[in-house]
Order: sequence, then C-alpha cells, then structure tokens
Amino acid sequence: MTDLDPTTQSNYNQVYTEHVSFNWTVDFESQTISGNATHTLKIKEDEPKEVIFDTLDLEIKGASVAGQTTTYEVGEKHPVMGSALSIVLPAGLKAGSTTTVTISYKTHKDATALQWLAKEATSGKKHPFLFSQCQPIYARAVTPLQDTPSVKITYDAKVASTLPVVLSAIRVSPPSDGPTHDGKALGKDLVSYTFDQPVAIPSYLLAIAVGDLEYRAFPQFEDKQWKTGVWAEPDVIEKAYWEFSEDTAKFLAKEESIVSNYRFGVYEVLVLPPSFPYGGMENPCVTFLTPTLLTGDRALVDVVVHELTHSWFGNGITHAHASHFWLNEGWTTYMERLLQQFLHSPAHRGFQFAIGAKALKDSLKGYEKTPKYQRLLIDFEKGEDPDDAYSSIPYEKGANLILHLERTVGGLDVFLPYIRDYVETFSGKSITTWQWKDHLYQYFEKHGGPEKVKSLDSIDWDAWFYGEGVDLPVEMEYDLTLAKEAYDLASRWDVARNVSDTSRLSFKESDIEKFDTNQLISFLERLQTFSALPGNLVEHLGSLYGLSTTGNAELRFRFYENALADPSSPSAKTFAEEAAKWVVGEDATAVVKGRMKFCRPTFRAIAKVDNDLAVKTYTPNKGSFHPIAAKLIEKVGFVRSFGWRKAIDEPGNTGSWHRSVDVFVEPRIR
Repeated sequence: MTDLDPTTQSNYNQVYTEHVSFNWTVDFESQTISGNATHTLKIKEDEPKEVIFDTLDLEIKGASVAGQTTTYEVGEKHPVMGSALSIVLPAGLKAGSTTTVTISYKTHKDATALQWLAKEATSGKKHPFLFSQCQPIYARAVTPLQDTPSVKITYDAKVASTLPVVLSAIRVSPPSDGPTHDGKALGKDLVSYTFDQPVAIPSYLLAIAVGDLEYRAFPQFEDKQWKTGVWAEPDVIEKAYWEFSEDTAKFLAKEESIVSNYRFGVYEVLVLPPSFPYGGMENPCVTFLTPTLLTGDRALVDVVVHELTHSWFGNGITHAHASHFWLNEGWTTYMERLLQQFLHSPAHRGFQFAIGAKALKDSLKGYEKTPKYQRLLIDFEKGEDPDDAYSSIPYEKGANLILHLERTVGGLDVFLPYIRDYVETFSGKSITTWQWKDHLYQYFEKHGGPEKVKSLDSIDWDAWFYGEGVDLPVEMEYDLTLAKEAYDLASRWDVARNVSDTSRLSFKESDIEKFDTNQLISFLERLQTFSALPGNLVEHLGSLYGLSTTGNAELRFRFYENALADPSSPSAKTFAEEAAKWVVGEDATAVVKGRMKFCRPTFRAIAKVDNDLAVKTYTPNKGSFHPIAAKLIEKVGFVRSFGWRKAIDEPGNTGSWHRSVDVFVEPRIR
C-alpha cells in the first residue's frame, strides 16, 4: 500500500500549498463561481519544473507565478480524478523556499461539488441557494487545489454575492450577528464578505453556502473563548435555534474536558435545504446539517456530537488519503459514543454500539460481491473512486477496533490518557494507519512496558485491517440495558405474525410511550432481523404507533424498510407507492428526502417491489437531489441516462456519516 494518495494527480510530494487566498464572485444567473486563487507554495525539492493541481470541469483563464504570467496546461479528463492543471515554475527554486501561483478560473454550471437550488427548492421560496459538498475529492470542482487530505492549508477569502455567504472559516466582515447582508437588499445588492481560516485543514473541508440565511447566536459560556450559533433560512431559524441551542455549547465543552481545547474559534451549525445529501458534514467553524434533524423534540440533536467530534478527529488529525479513511470516522464514532457515556450513561454508549452493529452488518452484506470494500484498510488503485467504498464500515468496524483496544489495554482509565496523547501528538497532521499504530505501541511501551505491548500483540491486526466477510474478528459485547424493552416488543410482534385479525392483538399505543427515538429505531431494526411481517400486521404497526405518518425521518425510513422487506407481498405495492411519495416530498411532509441515508435505500427497496414505479418517481425529481446523491442513486441500477434496466443489488447505504457514513452506508444518524 503506497503512502501517496491514489486519488490525486497533483505533485504534492514535490511542491505543496501552505495557504490560499480566494477572490470569488458568486453568480446565481450563470450558476458559477468565478475569480482567482492565489497559492503560497512550499518547495520540497530543488528545481521543480511545475506545480500540478487537481481540477474538475473548471474553465482556466490564466496563471501567473510571483506576479509574472506563465504557461499552463490542462490535461485530459480522468473519469474520477478530473484534469491535471500543470503550471510551469521558474528555474532556481530551492527546497525550503516559497513562491506564489495565482490562477484565474470559473466553475462549471454542473460542478459536482456545488448544488444550485432554484428558489422553489428552498424553504422560504424567495431566493435561490448554493451549497457545496467537497468530500471526498470534489473540492477540485470548486477551485484548483492539490485535492488530497495529505496537504493541509490555511486560507482567507473575499466573496462577492447578492445573498449572505457562509464559509468553513471565521467570518471577518460583515459580522455574523450584524444586519443580514450588511443591511443591503437581498438578491439585488452585491456585498463583499471576507473570511479567515487560520487553522490548516484538508481540501475536502473547503465549504461554501450562499442564500437567504440568518444567524442566531447560542448562549455562551463565560469561561470559553469560542462562540456557538446557528444559520438557517428565516422561516426555519426559530425551529433550528430551539432544536440546537440547548445542547451545542454543552456538547463542545464536554468534548474539551475529555480531549483538549477546541481550536477553531467558532462552532456554528447551518441547516441546509432538504437536498443536502448527508446527515451532517463537519466543515470547520460551521457544520452543515440536514433539516431532517428538526423533529421539534431534540430527538436527533446528538448528531451534533458526531460532527463536532470531527474537530479533533478528522479536521484535527486527518487521514493521509482514502485508504486510511477509517482513522477519521472510526475514531469519531468511538469518541461520539464515549461522549454519550459522559453526557448520559454507560448504557447509552453500549446502546449506540448495538444500533451501529446493524448498519455495519448491512454494509458488510452489501459488499459481499466486492469483498475488498469490506476491509478497514482498502488498497485503492490509482484513480479508483473512493465513493464506491463509502459505507458504515470505516465508522463501525473502526469504532469497534478502538473499543476492543480500550478493553484490551485495561479499560477507559488506562485508555483516556492515551487518547489525549494521540491528539496532542498528531493534531494538525495527516497520518497513515501505520503512523497511528506505531504511536500506539510507543505510548503503551512507555506507559505500561512489556505487559501492555504483549496485550497489543494479542490483537489480530491483519484480521481487523484486511479481514473480509460479515463478521468482526472478535465477538463484541455491548451493554444492552436500553435495548431490552425494544427487543422484547419486537419479539412480541414476531410471535403475532400468524394472527390474521389484528383486533385480537394486545398491542397498544402505550407500548412505546416511554421509548426515545433511539429505542424506537432499535425496535424497528430488531424487527428486520426476523422474517418479513405480513402486510396486515405491518399496516397495524404503522397505524397504531404512528410510524407510517411520523415526521421523524429516521423512524419513517425504518418503517418502510420493514414494510418493503418482502417485495412479493401484496401489501408491498401499496407501501412502495407511499414510500415513493415520501422520498420525493409528495406526501404531507412536502419535503424531498435528499439525505442519502434515506433516498438511496428507499429507491432500492421500491425498485425491488416495482421497478417502473422507482423510475417514474425518480426521473422527474432527479433535479431535487444533490449531484452526488443522484450519481449514487443511479448506481442502484434501476435508472440510467435516457433509459433504465431491471434493478440490481449493490453496496448499500444505511447507518449515523459523516461525511454521515450516508454513499456510504451512512452511519445511523450522520
């Protein structure tokens, strides 16, 4: 396995970017971002002939080095990596020196990383909207970059727009808490927004959102330097503020007490329009969130725990490239659940692992025909699409490996000091699995000696890193205290499958009155471990507990998973029609379910019941989904451009991605 990133054409091992200054103009009419990017380059070896950047469908207009016009060449487009932009450097550059390169360019109207929404697709329906999604390798569609997590950059930006702008950086001017759009007319007056990101980040964390956005600050802790708040459209801001204001700062303060100080200055959340393809995206300074989290009861706010945890694991310590992606998500998922223990109880931690176990099993089964992607460490070939392997596996298998480590070395009291040392050692760096493992051994050799090293040697590393199949190398046990009632209720429904007259059943609405959302999720997922329930029982289930009409997308989605579990069932046709309306927002919710965690498996399940229905539902609504989601929905197999074919099984999406583990089998809430 090479240490060089197989998804980039850049020559970052010879010359790399330290800082970028962006000067952009956002044009909603042409649906483009235009301007220039000035890179401060660090020379790694003497006399480099050129610097090579990654681009994807960018229109390059010119380039200069240290202010002097230079020649450049845009290479042939690779289907995954895009086109290499080679810029000639002057002779005489020595290792250790710096120079600047400025590139003038414009994005493509259909840039993969950017979604331009018409005003009708927003919540307020008054102004258009733009948002980006650069993970894993789509920043190159926004700007010429060495688009690899092996390179970390600081940046500043000046963005001219007729609507408010938010970047993955600290807004310098106009102030976030000042008049909206600096008091100018929305959609008409051009305002120049300036930003600064002084903490070095990987390119996939470059992010922009532009639209009719308002800001509301959360209550601040007097002993903290950082600030928290929320961005949302005007008609959503009150709901968003209520949903997240009580817990966000509390979550962040608790994480600090466990790990180390928060480094990014502000932590804000931005509630995007419903086409956002993930549950959350951990962009520095401002986490992007799906509106499906706005349940009105704070039932899903814990997704913020996952995203803010990335501030240390992913944004702080970053995987060197896609093969080591589990370092980001495995650590973040483990720490997210550890935080649940500190915020609630050890039982909550175990419960989260138990729920995640189903997402992991589903993902592993989904990749049975491509077992390479069942591994924790994937040896990607040059130019291989990392999205093809995006699933809950790096989240769940990675988190279980770290939990197994914790138990192996002596428990949490022994493991927590190591976690802090790991963060202190690698924060701000991009690392490989081997660097992580070397540090692990060095730490426990120093803090435990031969006995701890022996315990580490007892771990079957090859099985964890390269193991295939649907089982973990170790039988993991979790605290199932909170799952017991949910499991028992699921068993009662399983036993009732032979009762044709549902009025004779003893189930009541009160069965679930004490359940929280996670217990309801566990109940519905447990039902899926049994044979599919008959249609009359599924209908009774949905009606009695309100699952077939609930506005909580986590529950509605899992209800449909049960309702469509037997595609040959006569009732599946009816449920497929309901699910089709739900996923494109043609039901009472009137909101498209653009989050890949929901839309991909729902379309797949519908297609198994009625392929024509899946095609007829998706085709006119394709534009409502993010380009990344559309691409991956179509990989389900029931639709192709200008035609369709019979649905086929393919690696699935269930799960909590980042980045979550949504192509991915998205982890449960992420």
